[in-house]
Amino acid sequence: MEKGKALVSTTIALAKLDLNPKSNPMVQNPQSQSSRTQFGRSKSPPTLLNLCLGVVGSHLEDIVPHLADIALDFPPEIKRVLVAIARRRKLLKDDVIIALADESWDVLDLSASDVSDLGLAKVAEICGSLRAVDISRCDNITAVGVSELVHRCLSLETLRCGGSRNSDRTARRCLDVLKPKLNNVEGDSWEELKTEELVTVADTLRWLVWPQIDKDSLERYSTECPRIIVNPKPSPFGFRGTQVPWEALPDIQLDNSVVKDIDPKTWVTWGFLPRAMPPPLSISGHKELSLAEKFRLAFQERDSRLALKRAKNARQHQRRAARERMMMDTGRKALALASQASRSFHS
Repeated sequence: MEKGKALVSTTIALAKLDLNPKSNPMVQNPQSQSSRTQFGRSKSPPTLLNLCLGVVGSHLEDIVPHLADIALDFPPEIKRVLVAIARRRKLLKDDVIIALADESWDVLDLSASDVSDLGLAKVAEICGSLRAVDISRCDNITAVGVSELVHRCLSLETLRCGGSRNSDRTARRCLDVLKPKLNNVEGDSWEELKTEELVTVADTLRWLVWPQIDKDSLERYSTECPRIIVNPKPSPFGFRGTQVPWEALPDIQLDNSVVKDIDPKTWVTWGFLPRAMPPPLSISGHKELSLAEKFRLAFQERDSRLALKRAKNARQHQRRAARERMMMDTGRKALALASQASRSFHS
């Protein structure tokens, strides 16, 4: 009897169901419709792939030792995402970038990482079609690594450098690598030189992004490397007849586009949020930083270096607290003492 009543009520409900809500405008809620029109379409939820990449990125330090074996079959875009997350989590080193490097890449962001000349040379050997590379604040990269980069990547157009003391020193020494050289120095004039006698290593490099360049280095680059434009300014009319690419704009990170749909909590290490870099100094103003500002920047740099150490201490503290909770439980403590007593008795 009850089954019959349920069947009748279900049949009536299905009969009243309107499968075409557009045909009945009275059903629509005008308040919800106006709010939908006012605020626009809501943000789409993250895809399953982005959620999986977020989980993998949050535990990236656990798979780094095995990354060379498991990353062989990864698609190029997945490798780029993992490199971007590793850079933000301060895990990007030579072994990581070499394991994830892909020959199809044309843009690479290594800024503020621990990659050295060895890793940069190996990446340049694998990724020969790179157009833009960011090595700013990479204290382990010297002019030797930059020389390998410009020799192997024949399509390199944009190079970002500087940002720290060691990186500024590398950028100054790179002038000898980037400027053209002569095979024949016995000629009487430039007009007598042949094209083969003028050797240009980085003949495709046109944009050099060095926000904190000093005045002497700027004059040397402008005089000895006139084809390279230092710190180009965005303009709707271009620069010297050439449109400035987005890779040459210092306010845009090269790997922002690959992690825009990844949850930023992925590269948060135990509550530590990476702070934004301070804005670059203006060359035209020649303003000297105050002593308080220098101390603030030094504290931020030290705080960033100690982030991983704090995370390790937090994990050790959690494990120690778990052991203490176990010892406070009388039942578990009795079992532990009984096992110790049995081992001492058998020994």
